[in-house]
Amino acid sequence: MRYLRPVALLAASLVLLLATDGTGVSAGAAALPRIRALTLPDRFGPPRIHDDFTGPAFDACTAPPLDTLRAWHGASPYGALGIYVSGAQRGCGQPRLTAEWVRQARALGWRFLPAHVGLQAPCSELGNKPRRIDPAHAVEQGRDEATEAVHAMGSLGFGKGGPVYLDIEAYPMRDPACGQAVVDFAVGWTQALHAAGYRSGFYSSLDSGIADLAAAARAGSFPLPDALWYARWDDRADTSDSGALGSDLWGYHQRVHQYRGNVEETYGGAALTIDRNHVDGPTAG
Repeated sequence: MRYLRPVALLAASLVLLLATDGTGVSAGAAALPRIRALTLPDRFGPPRIHDDFTGPAFDACTAPPLDTLRAWHGASPYGALGIYVSGAQRGCGQPRLTAEWVRQARALGWRFLPAHVGLQAPCSELGNKPRRIDPAHAVEQGRDEATEAVHAMGSLGFGKGGPVYLDIEAYPMRDPACGQAVVDFAVGWTQALHAAGYRSGFYSSLDSGIADLAAAARAGSFPLPDALWYARWDDRADTSDSGALGSDLWGYHQRVHQYRGNVEETYGGAALTIDRNHVDGPTAG
C-alpha cells in the first residue's frame, strides 16, 4: 500500500467518512434505486410512420361539437386537440366521439392526441378513479389496456402508425413500489401497442409519472413509450428540459407539454373550457 503522509492520511480519512453513513457502510451501496430496470422483447418496435406536429394544442374533457371545431379552426391558435378515445376511467362521457366525428374533424384540418384513461397508480389518491394497477400483474394489465385502446382507435378510424397516450394521473412519490408498478404497466402497454402497429405515448405529471419514466429510462428499462405528454402548469408554451426530463430523454420531437389547465377560451363565438398544450411530437391524423 502506498504510504500516505499524516496530512494526506487525515484527508483520506475524511473522504472515507463522508462516503459512509458513519457505520463504515457505503451510503451509495446502502441506497437502493427507486426504479429497477425491466426489459421485455420488442420484436416489432415503434412503427416507422412519423406523423409529427409542432405547435399549440388543446384538450377538453369531452369531444367538442363539430360546430365549435369549425369556429375554432383558423380563428384560434390551435392545430391539434386531445381526445379521450378509450378507458374505463375517463372523466367525461363521449357522446359525440364517433368515426364520423373524427372524419369530419380531420377534414377541417385538425390533428389529434388520442388518450386512454384506465387503471391508475396503486398509490393514487383520486377518489373518482378507484381502479388501480396491481403491481403483481402490472405488465399484463398494461398489455390488456393497450389492446382496448387499439380496438378503440380502429373503431374511430385511426390507422396504424399513430400514437395513443396512456393517461396516468399524478400520484404521491412516497412508495417506490408504486412507481415501479407504473413503469411496469407502461412497458407492457408499449410492447402491446408496438405489436399492434401503434406508437406508445404516456401522459402524467412531470413530478410523478414522468419522473419515474425518466428514472426507468436511465435504469435501462425497455421498451418505454415513444413520446411523453407531461403536465406542468407553469404557463410556458414550450417543450424544453424541465424537472427530471433532461435533454438526453425523449428529445427528438417526442414531447407534449400541458402548461395550463381549466381555462375558458372563445373563438368565433364558441366557448370551451380547455387545457393548453404545446406539442413537438407525434399526433394522429
